[in-house]
Formats: sequence, structure tokens, C-alpha cells
Amino acid sequence: MGLTRYIPPATGMFQPHSFLWHYLWVAPNLLLAGLAFLLWRQGLHRSLRSFFAYACFQFAQWCVLYPIDLAPSVPASYYWRALWVSLLVESAIVFLVISEAFADVFGPYEALAYLSKLLIRWVGAALLVGATAVAACAPVENRFLVIHATHILQEARYVIVSGLILLLFASAAYFKLTWKRRTFGIALGIGVSACVHLATWAAMANAGLPESMRRLLDLGNLAANHVAVLIWYYYLLVPQRAVLKSAVPLPDSNLAVWNRELERLLQQ
Repeated sequence: MGLTRYIPPATGMFQPHSFLWHYLWVAPNLLLAGLAFLLWRQGLHRSLRSFFAYACFQFAQWCVLYPIDLAPSVPASYYWRALWVSLLVESAIVFLVISEAFADVFGPYEALAYLSKLLIRWVGAALLVGATAVAACAPVENRFLVIHATHILQEARYVIVSGLILLLFASAAYFKLTWKRRTFGIALGIGVSACVHLATWAAMANAGLPESMRRLLDLGNLAANHVAVLIWYYYLLVPQRAVLKSAVPLPDSNLAVWNRELERLLQQ
């Protein structure tokens, strides 16, 4: 998404409202709309409901924010308010997608899958409530309040999402859990985008960073979104080669023990 309403106009390939800037904001969202359409045509939206909702919302969000950002007659405050509200909804959907990914990876261990899904959704809800509280408690006369609240929400989301995706990949590798191709692709795309955004936000926190570098980092965020969409196209639409494998029982690891104990607690 574009974050340049407060940046003075400039010229050049790496500047706001340049051809590259327009392409990196327009193309990923149009591709996401195409991906959502293809998922619907193939009936995959039923098994990927959270991600399908995410793709549809991202396109709808772009349809609102992009014209507002380009229209000189629209005050910048309107753009930031719309962005903040859309980020609240987008964050809620992202946490739903991640919770579904955890539940899918931990699927053989039903109790752990249920617990991870529940905890992640509560974490997402806590983030949204906290971001709303920050905006509500700040001084009303501060005209930069909505920008500050938007930055807080974005930074908190990228930290939590990056940590959750890292935990998911680390857990799957440590416990030798089997990934479904589509779940792996969705998690990988979200992880790449979140980690790049987190790194660029950390760099932009440096007050001495030149404005030209800030614009370049902003373009880097848009490029990361583009890469994530291409990853989703590959893993969701390109068929996987069929590999015959014999059924192998799950190893009796610590994870199995934890799952049994959790099931016992839930049944009490």
C-alpha cells in the first residue's frame, strides 16, 4: 500500500508517484484479484476461506486507498483515517489466515491445533484492541494522531506476524511435521512480506535516515508485496508432482505427549 501522502512530490524512478511506484502498488493488487477469481473458479476458496477473504479484501482496500492517494482534492487526513481502519480489518484477517495455517500444520495433533488456533486469534484481537486504545487515548488536537496510530499498528503487526511465522516454520522443522503445499506457500508469502516490512520499519526508525532512502525503503515494502503474490500464485495454482509414499505412523515425540495431556485437560 502507498504511504506517501505526507511526502512532498518528487520526480525520478524511485520517487513517489513515479511509474515504478504506480506499478508496485497496482500490479500486486490486480494479481491478487486474479488469484481470488482463479481460486473461486477452481473451487479452492472453500478450503482456503481465510486466504480467499484476505485476497478479496486486499483488492477492495486498494480500490479505496489508491484513488484517495491520487486525488489532490482529498485531504491527507482522510487517506490516513481510511488506511488505519482498513489496517484493523486486514490485521484481523491476517491472524485468521495464520491461525488456519497453524491448525493445518498441527492437524495430526487435534488438541494442539485447536489451542494454537485459539491463542493466535486472541493475540490478534489483543493487538487490534491495543491499537484502538492508543488512538482513543491520544490528544484529539494532534492532527498527526492517525499517522502515529497507523505506524504503531503496522509495527506491532509486523513484529507479531513475523514471530508467529518463524515459530510455525521452526516448529514444523523441529517436530518433522508435514506441510501441505498450499499452506506452505501461504505462510511463506506472508512471512516474506512481514519480515521485509519489519526490517524496513526498523531502518526508518532512524531519525537521521535521508528522505531518499526512506522512499527507497517504501518501494521495497511494495516490492515485497509483489513477491508474496507471485509466491502464492506458484504454490496455490501450480500443481504438485505426484509422489507415492507409504503411510508412516506419527512418531511418539514430546509433541504427541503434549497433545495427549492437553486432550485430557480439555475433556475434564
